[in-house]
Amino acid sequence: MSNGGPWGGGGGGDDRNDDREDKRPGQRRPGEGGQIPEIEEFMRKGSEQLKVLMGGKGGGSRPGRPAGGGSGGPFPTKIAVVVGLVAVVAIWLGSSLYKVNPEERSVELMFGRYYATKGPGLNLAPWPFITYTKVPVTREQTVDIGSGRAGTNDTGLMLTGDQNIVDLEFQVVWNINDPAKYLFNLTDPQDTIRAVSESAMRDIIARSNLAPILSTARGEIAADLREAVQNTLDSYDAGINIVRVNFNRADPPREVIDSFREVQAAQQERDRLEKEADAYANKVTAGARGEAAQLKEEAEGYRAKIVNAAEGDAARFTSILAEYEKAPDVTKRRMFYETMGQVLSGVDKVVVDTKPGDGGVVPYLPLDQLRKSTPTTNSNTGGNN
Repeated sequence: MSNGGPWGGGGGGDDRNDDREDKRPGQRRPGEGGQIPEIEEFMRKGSEQLKVLMGGKGGGSRPGRPAGGGSGGPFPTKIAVVVGLVAVVAIWLGSSLYKVNPEERSVELMFGRYYATKGPGLNLAPWPFITYTKVPVTREQTVDIGSGRAGTNDTGLMLTGDQNIVDLEFQVVWNINDPAKYLFNLTDPQDTIRAVSESAMRDIIARSNLAPILSTARGEIAADLREAVQNTLDSYDAGINIVRVNFNRADPPREVIDSFREVQAAQQERDRLEKEADAYANKVTAGARGEAAQLKEEAEGYRAKIVNAAEGDAARFTSILAEYEKAPDVTKRRMFYETMGQVLSGVDKVVVDTKPGDGGVVPYLPLDQLRKSTPTTNSNTGGNN
């Protein structure tokens, strides 16, 4: 048998020594193919490379001697092991500790399932068992509806309750109030809010007339829309809060806007004329009612006057009758004098005293008529005997 071998045996050795070497585990006999490194050599080279990686020095040591010529074995020293453990712990802490800003919340998952919701500050999520996702909860996000005017995708055209078409543009402002529901229950929050808002707005517009939508009902419509969208999203457990609805624009379609403005102008003119007519009617009616009330009051006064005068005359006649029954001659003379006094009191008179034997009444100058401020058409001058 050959004296050479993988262990470098030289010289002339006896056959027993050669047999012992040939029977070592993992050793091939000479001549059986190419030579390969032994297990010990492989372990030695691996130990040297590990020491180089850990900060040691490698070198070509002889077989059977520890690498590096030191007193240590083929494995890293205790210091290197401690340093390695510290590095591993630092890397683990760096992967597990995270910061949440005041405007955010974090949703933690344990093996892909919901675990907890953490607030602002420094939080610990032991990796790789727990992962997290940050969600902005105070930031207001918007969904614009009706702003696009391209082709048939104009979602702002809606049918009103009085069979008219109105072109709307509004904005839904929302934020997140439950991060866990927001992450797990909605696939696309923007599209969901857009679809729900558009559907709710079409329902509200279908129950309203065109004129209030264009003028006074915008605030009421915005409030109804916010409530309807919020109720629908709550039924989905969406974790979304509708902050407000901005009703930006409500106009007729562009194709008929000029005609619509003419109709609006005519309606305003009609309203103006109706108001003027109502004001004139109120004025005339009030005047007529006042005049009627005045005539009624005057008639009541005249009636009371005539009744009182008749009652007074009747009472006076009754008293005169009683006196006449007592003294007829005296009462007749008295009644005659009173009656003549009443008759002659309103007549212009000239009393002429004639003596017996005079030829008659002498004409006289009507000085009493000349004293009047205005002339009279007829003046009676005469004398009574």
